[in-house]
Amino acid sequence: MQWCFALAKSAKKNPREIASQIASELEKDADLSKVSVDGPGFINITLSDDFIAQNMDVIANDERFGVAKTANPHKIVMDFGGPNVAKALHVGHLRSAVIGEAVRRIELFAGHDVISDVHLGDWGTQMGMIFSEIILQDGDLSKTQTYNIEEISAFYKKANIRCKEDESAKEKARQITAELQNGNPEYYKAWQHVRQESVNAIKQNYQVLDANFDLWLGESDAHQTCGEVVKLAKEQGISEVDAGATIVRLADESKPPVILVKSDGGFGYQLTDIATIKMRYDDLQAQEIIYVVDKRQSLHFEQVFEVAEKLGLAPNVKFKHIGFGTVNGADGKPFKTRDGGVMNLEDLIKLSLDKVKESLPETAEGYSSEDITKMAEQIAIGAIKFQDLKNNTASGYIFELDDFAKFEGKTGPYIQYAIARINSILRKSEISPDKVIITNKEERDLALKIAQLNAVISRAEAEKEPSVISEYTYNLAQVFSSFYNASPIMSETDKAKSASRLRLAKLVRDILKLNLYLMGIEAPEAMLKK
Repeated sequence: MQWCFALAKSAKKNPREIASQIASELEKDADLSKVSVDGPGFINITLSDDFIAQNMDVIANDERFGVAKTANPHKIVMDFGGPNVAKALHVGHLRSAVIGEAVRRIELFAGHDVISDVHLGDWGTQMGMIFSEIILQDGDLSKTQTYNIEEISAFYKKANIRCKEDESAKEKARQITAELQNGNPEYYKAWQHVRQESVNAIKQNYQVLDANFDLWLGESDAHQTCGEVVKLAKEQGISEVDAGATIVRLADESKPPVILVKSDGGFGYQLTDIATIKMRYDDLQAQEIIYVVDKRQSLHFEQVFEVAEKLGLAPNVKFKHIGFGTVNGADGKPFKTRDGGVMNLEDLIKLSLDKVKESLPETAEGYSSEDITKMAEQIAIGAIKFQDLKNNTASGYIFELDDFAKFEGKTGPYIQYAIARINSILRKSEISPDKVIITNKEERDLALKIAQLNAVISRAEAEKEPSVISEYTYNLAQVFSSFYNASPIMSETDKAKSASRLRLAKLVRDILKLNLYLMGIEAPEAMLKK
């Protein structure tokens, strides 16, 4: 206890003397089994087994397992996902969805009011590219309403290649985009169909990942507000015209200015996010806005936040950019397909599912083929998510297909298997969990690890860092394994010990399930192996 030194200084006494006096008083506390003084005045305290056991009973009887709710609940708007319409989700969208959903669940569990918004890229030049390609092939846009998402994506791929090779095609796409944004009815009708087809496809991908969004707004929804922001910036004297563009200079002149309106009259890239901040404050009463976006966009958000603050668009609102690293292949570069293309998220999930199926039997007594398929999906998605969330958010990581789905080591299936094993123990037990008693070191170690849960979740929420929970979850499963090997449950002849250990096992199971839930991972009731 460091404050012994402060007390000694103010009392002008030896720190060890002060520590000894305090220790003598602490020794009277029945909840402490040992109090000692070390070195120049450090006090060591050992909690009694009875106190620890009583604490376990309290935690076991609490639906939140001792985790306190925030003392300052407020409204948080979360921006994660960020897919573009007409484009398949790729591996780059994985981390935004996985990390964003985990942070969303952690914030909700902490007691905050959370609104999640996917923030679609649905109003940019890619729309003009698609329409120009359809017109080139069909003569007009009359057939657009008949095209599904695969056909729309094919048009985009062709247009993307064409615009890279032909400057006139690129200019045509820009013109069509400008007309769309200015309200051209033909383009707007086609846009509505393309957007809806894309949203339907995107929702299916996010449903597989169990990433949940309250709002499906996009850049298009902020278009009118963009004009309001430009007007406001001019009225406040914050903007200026430079080479035909309307810009806002930042306090740090080494950073590029924010372009509100480009020289061709189109709105700048940052303006949409600035306008969206205004909408989230005006319409949603946001008190905090969290963005889960690739850390390579850090400068963008620094610019956006500074201009929003200059304009006073969201007074007293806290802005947070959770920047994440990339998902990489074995070469340390962004994960790609064998032919060098960007890995689609759907293909990545299929690869993972196929890998998991290698470890599962095709048939098993008491399980239907649907049960085994569902189990494989839970394990595969859990493996993908845990592989992501066991890493610090800001760091990139190597996607190891051969390792991440193993049933041992620091993997999602290892945690899921620990839960399934405890489920099996609870099913087979002939007694009920009862009052906790501490009779050996392994029980004590497990109880002390359980007691850390409140601090772990509080830290994960404060730091917006799900890896804090994944690390604790893995460690808890390991400590349980040591406990289980040293502390028989089914074969224990002392019924009080057996019932106590069963309660500890059930408590671990419930906490592991909670932690997986906070990470967006399901826990199969049982796990099969070949």
